[in-house]
Amino acid sequence: MRNAFIDTTTSLLDDDPRTALVLADISASQFAPAGRRHPDRVLNVGIREQLMIGVAGGLALTGLRPIVHSYATFLVDRAYEQIKLDLDHQGVGAVLVSIGASYDGSREGRTHQSPGDVALFDSLGDGWTVRVPGHPDEVTPLLRSAATTDDPVYLRLSEQHNARGYPGADRLRVLRRGGANAPLVVAVGPMLDPTLEATEQMDVTVAYTHTARPFDTPGLRALAGTDVVLVEPYLAGTSSAVVSQALADVPHRLLALGVAQTDLRRYGDPADHARWHGLDAAGLRRSISAFLGSARG
Repeated sequence: MRNAFIDTTTSLLDDDPRTALVLADISASQFAPAGRRHPDRVLNVGIREQLMIGVAGGLALTGLRPIVHSYATFLVDRAYEQIKLDLDHQGVGAVLVSIGASYDGSREGRTHQSPGDVALFDSLGDGWTVRVPGHPDEVTPLLRSAATTDDPVYLRLSEQHNARGYPGADRLRVLRRGGANAPLVVAVGPMLDPTLEATEQMDVTVAYTHTARPFDTPGLRALAGTDVVLVEPYLAGTSSAVVSQALADVPHRLLALGVAQTDLRRYGDPADHARWHGLDAAGLRRSISAFLGSARG
């Protein structure tokens, strides 16, 4: 996904004089050729993430379309106040593109983990579009689409990805349909493949989306039965309020799976963290089976 982002952004810088790029050292070497061609629109502020957001806000006020990039924990967690004030409060947009996701950088410790990033954008209101691609093929169309607007957009990239991409999946896309009134399992971004494996031979409907915000509530209402399972690659329960509000007039049960609130205080690799948080196929199967079995009990 990172390579797709670099290639697409480089192309946008060459083709669209409105595109600007703001960095804080991360990926600076990969963008060095573009920086030599467009020194007025490729800006590396050094390890100053808060300044990076402020510069993006200023560029947006001049009519440019800034793309801002770093690890999620630096781009969102560290610079949240500047996102709130220099972008959101000023009413200007930018395309914030993160890498690292929830625990891709787990070998570097907690400083490189950001499971709460999407929840932080929810605290800003409903103006942000949040894209969570599940495959590199989804990155380019999502980024190009974001670059053509002035809206605030967050593009969350991960090293984890599904075997196949679904570039047009703005709405919930049904990939496995269960019987009448079957439970609905919604997989977001790179959680699709583990979810499909976990629910194999279960009588459930599995739907996929790479667009966390705005969430496809009409699609949810059309597909949801009594039981809904939400599988997200960030903090568990991030979209619970969205789902509950969409189904407020429909009797339902909701199981929200994702990264646990608990700080594990461990290193390990991303596969370890997926297992520890119950987000590998085996862990998801245990949780979903217990939830659906409890309805029968």
